[in-house]
Amino acid sequence: MIKKILRTCMLLFTGLGTACSTNYPNQNPVGKMFPTVTGESLEKESVTLPTAYEGAPALYMVGYVQNTQFDLDRWTIGLLQSKFPCRIVEVPAIPGLIPGMIKGTIDDGMRSGIPREDWASVVTLYGGAAEPVAKFTGNDNPRNGRILLLDKNGEVVWFWDQGFSAKRVLELSELAGKMSK
Repeated sequence: MIKKILRTCMLLFTGLGTACSTNYPNQNPVGKMFPTVTGESLEKESVTLPTAYEGAPALYMVGYVQNTQFDLDRWTIGLLQSKFPCRIVEVPAIPGLIPGMIKGTIDDGMRSGIPREDWASVVTLYGGAAEPVAKFTGNDNPRNGRILLLDKNGEVVWFWDQGFSAKRVLELSELAGKMSK
């Protein structure tokens, strides 16, 4: 009897573990339209990407795990120092069943570490809403942020997923400057 209970518990936990996330191979999405997904800003407003920012270029900084924040913070500092000319949107994207069930707790944790003035620029995606983005960029090596520059129509024109690079910040800022004119 105890063996049956243990076996059932192991199957349950194994099932929950695989329900938490799926690994997708990394992709280069340049030339493709960003998938249409709806998330919520930290201000608790519904936001549909990329529709919400169409009409002007926008930079999406996608993170799949909490440890991505270090990489995204370095990108943010570099972009602000370079006087980046486009809107910057941070997109925590956490596929899987369990994260979707505790999204309120996760969002509250983010709010506690992000100044209120920046909440509108953070759009969280959980579960099924995060899945298309994870498939689009891939989520192997999830500690590296996915940096995507979209044109005014939502097409990816620049992409980087190899960690922060000062050289890439300058390259990205130059391209964004040309697109913003």
